[in-house]
Amino acid sequence: MDSATKPAVLMVYFSYTHQTEKVMEAMAEVLRDRGCETTLARIEFTDPRYEKRFKQFPMPKPFLEVVAMIPAELRHRPAQIGIPDVVTEREYDFVFIGSPTWWLSTDIPIRSFLESDAATKVLNGKPFTGAVCCRRYWKHNLNTVRRMGTKRGGDFVDGIHFRYQGGQVRSLFSLLSFLGSGEYKERYHGVKIPPTNLQDYHLDEAREFASALGNRLVPASSSE
Repeated sequence: MDSATKPAVLMVYFSYTHQTEKVMEAMAEVLRDRGCETTLARIEFTDPRYEKRFKQFPMPKPFLEVVAMIPAELRHRPAQIGIPDVVTEREYDFVFIGSPTWWLSTDIPIRSFLESDAATKVLNGKPFTGAVCCRRYWKHNLNTVRRMGTKRGGDFVDGIHFRYQGGQVRSLFSLLSFLGSGEYKERYHGVKIPPTNLQDYHLDEAREFASALGNRLVPASSSE
């Protein structure tokens, strides 16, 4: 299969802790092995109102920084973002949208992308899917990606989510511990916490999902 006949796949995502990035990279590898020409495009969060919060990792005050983003999430207004040139410099056959959940819904950078002219250019008339990384809540995020992408002319195809371990409270403690230290710890302020972020089985699920989509893009007979 030469480059002229390979399906072109775009994978747009935002990732602060690199969890969504891991998912996208795992799926991209599978699709490349299946014969797709895959392009990764990480959205940059450049809005001066919030940029400082995401310039360094770990966060010096993770609880305060996380809570401070609630008003911005509730307003549902687009923010300044950086969109890589690869997003619009060519036409793609299929688009992945990687979206971590922020306070029950789609993170601000991806929401802002989905309200941009660039999203219309790349999604109009094209099939797309969503991949959500989250502590607990994924449905509203994935539904928002589907709704906003469809509004831009895209055709939503399936979707997948990856939910971290632990209940509502302990998973939050795990996340705050990781955001504040950059390390995986067993306790947070004396409370035993579960592992946070993606586990190996999540990445296996991502690869299986990508393989199934790859079957649609590259039938077995044409990849041989």
